[in-house]
Amino acid sequence: MGGSTLQMLASGLVGAAVAVCAWWVIRVLQSEDLQQGAEWRYDISRINELRRADVFYRLFQPAIQLLARLNRILFRDALTEIYRQIQAAGLPRFWLPEEYLARAELLAVFLTPIYAYACVSTFGLGGLLPAFTITLLTVWLLRMRLASRAAKRLRTIKRRMPFLLDLLTLLMEAGSTFLHALAQAVDEFRGHPVAEEFGRVLTDMTLGKTRTEAFLAMKGRLSDDEITSIVGSIVQGENLGSPLAQIFRTQADVLRLKRTQRAETVAGEAGVNMLLPAVLVMLSTVLIIVGPFLLNYFSYLYFGLSA
Repeated sequence: MGGSTLQMLASGLVGAAVAVCAWWVIRVLQSEDLQQGAEWRYDISRINELRRADVFYRLFQPAIQLLARLNRILFRDALTEIYRQIQAAGLPRFWLPEEYLARAELLAVFLTPIYAYACVSTFGLGGLLPAFTITLLTVWLLRMRLASRAAKRLRTIKRRMPFLLDLLTLLMEAGSTFLHALAQAVDEFRGHPVAEEFGRVLTDMTLGKTRTEAFLAMKGRLSDDEITSIVGSIVQGENLGSPLAQIFRTQADVLRLKRTQRAETVAGEAGVNMLLPAVLVMLSTVLIIVGPFLLNYFSYLYFGLSA
């Protein structure tokens, strides 16, 4: 009787917990934007945009902001690089680096019970330490995923940028203004990361920034050597009064040349990288051919000496 009562009580508690969680999720998803305050009105606007862009942030905003305060203290030196990777990866610009890191930490915390159950089932109570280690490894992997995503997007941008610069050159040589040519080029490459970055340049110029300031902002977002070189040439041409069409044509040729050089470098390294697999394959082939003869020889020696 007592056991059945405890089971009923446990089932009721679990059902109540599930109901509260479901009610909380529905309530959060249906909640309106945060109200503007006099002191933090700009940050509130950023938070509202982020709540609309990311459901996970909307659900666990208080916990993410609490972890973000700790991250500002513990990982202050790494936040600048994380913010650069957020920009380069094309994530919503409303993310702060400490909040994005807190999001990864919270995801790892939610996976910790699964890790603990699996490790404790396998190793007993001694599996708690491996579970904690796997949790830290999960945070690190999510951090590396951001870096990999940023690097992949940068490669994609650099591969397509020569074609966009060629289009800008043709449009401007045909008599179009820079703003009109940039708008048409962005529309032509719509949906591609290179169009997103040049679209932000166009938006910055439309909102009142100078051409130099808009391109320098793009350089700061991407922080890539080749893109920095291109932006530096554009800014220098702007200061010297050089025609932009000529600068774009030159930079497109430079990008193609660097792409060819990278391909030649990769092709040159392929022979060195294939050396070890080739040696292993050759050794395996030798063992397959010579192995039976060696086995027969050693077995003959063993049985012959035994006799």
